[in-house]
Amino acid sequence: MKHSTVRLRRLARELRTLRAGADLTTEDAAEQIGWSRSKLNRFETGRGAPAPEDVAALCHLYCAEDETTKAMVQLAHEVTRRGWWTAYSDVLSGSYVEFEAEARAIRKWEPLLIPGLLQSEDYARAIIEAGYPDRPGIELERRVDARMQRKISLLGSRAPTLHVLLAEEALCRPIGAPGVMTRQLDDLLEAMERPNITVQVLPQRVGAHCGFEGAFSVLSFGEDPDLGYAECPAGEVYVEAADQVRDLILTFERLAGACLSPDESAARIAAARSEHDRLA
Repeated sequence: MKHSTVRLRRLARELRTLRAGADLTTEDAAEQIGWSRSKLNRFETGRGAPAPEDVAALCHLYCAEDETTKAMVQLAHEVTRRGWWTAYSDVLSGSYVEFEAEARAIRKWEPLLIPGLLQSEDYARAIIEAGYPDRPGIELERRVDARMQRKISLLGSRAPTLHVLLAEEALCRPIGAPGVMTRQLDDLLEAMERPNITVQVLPQRVGAHCGFEGAFSVLSFGEDPDLGYAECPAGEVYVEAADQVRDLILTFERLAGACLSPDESAARIAAARSEHDRLA
């Protein structure tokens, strides 16, 4: 996460658009500016971060207007601007947290657990300790701290809309010491009172459904293309192809149609909370 992945992705898209507007192929543009085709291709695919002066040179080649050039050079500067997640590079891998922090809307399907953005500290600690049983305590606490920092993105004037679909099983599964689930579900109900957060529960009675293949997220950024994401023990998968992202959104919509309404979901969460409280 040396560079801002979101801004680098945006810069690459704008460079491709400007070149196409100048009616130049990658080969023609690279030859005219005196670069190798692979260098220009790295910048246009987001696999490399161009220096501001490189961006200015490309804008000049493409006869971009002064305001466009100024905006592109500024974007090149912002690519190197780092967010809170860089302080946790020892425990965070990949670029998902940055995509998440930049998203304007997040759709999330979770069949097993309360998703990370809505986890309480004790719940997150229990999950992380179970997932990393051989790691030292200081690393585990760093991971918990990082997960709590992620929740900051849900606050403030630029907070994204978050729509979570949650399997009923996640409400019933006991996680952590007695009382942890009670507090977690209290936190979940409180989060659902925010205008930017919607949570729906998929009841067990639904039976077979289209979400059996696992958890996934779809992140929307406004002008930039949507991004799909899934995680498994083997690593992270980013879905950028438009047809594949559409398939994920369609799956999400089908699941949402099978879920309880937000009000019904709140009632089900409250009932699960009472049951955990009784058993604690």
